[in-house]
Amino acid sequence: MTFLVSEETGLIKKLRTVLGPVPTELSPALNIDGKVRGDHDLNPASTPSRELPFIPAAVLVPIVLHDTGPTVILTRRATHLTKHAGQISFPGGRADAEDENAVVTALRESQEEISLDPSLVEVVGSLTTYITVTRYSVTPVVGLVQPSFKLRPEAGEVSEIFEVPLDFLLDQQNREKHSGFHNGIERFWYAIPFGDYYIWGATAGMIKDLSERIILK
Repeated sequence: MTFLVSEETGLIKKLRTVLGPVPTELSPALNIDGKVRGDHDLNPASTPSRELPFIPAAVLVPIVLHDTGPTVILTRRATHLTKHAGQISFPGGRADAEDENAVVTALRESQEEISLDPSLVEVVGSLTTYITVTRYSVTPVVGLVQPSFKLRPEAGEVSEIFEVPLDFLLDQQNREKHSGFHNGIERFWYAIPFGDYYIWGATAGMIKDLSERIILK
């Protein structure tokens, strides 16, 4: 299934050429010999051991094909969650045992979290696997989304759904490097402030990957 708009922008045309292949497995990082990104990019001392298993997960990077220009769907996680409460993220999560590959995980989780109909999504590729200090191996699945959706946040996980112009996220001038102390150790992360939203951590790292592919290739 391929979605085409009447005058597909040069940005979207380029996007189709710079991504990694559509994932056919749950987590390429389980075969950890290949290149990965992660929280350790800015914090080498926290690089997770590759001798222990990672938990496979996937997110959807949903790029909406609006006539006025493409946007990206993001969510704010519910504030009552015990982990990453209130943070900005792509829809997605941990793989289920029956998920055949990362695409299945990303689309299933997006439907569960924000009611995004999988039939409105054309999966066009993937970004570099992102590993976290909590030992998740996250496959970012990139999809083009038809704007005829009706989204609804799942109250148990998502408090808000919003869209950000793709051009804004790709602009390197909107990306910052921030730092703070955790257990007496200074840690660094990427951040993309957007209005009242603070996009940071793994989500900002994945956006950086997408930006570099578009701008540098």
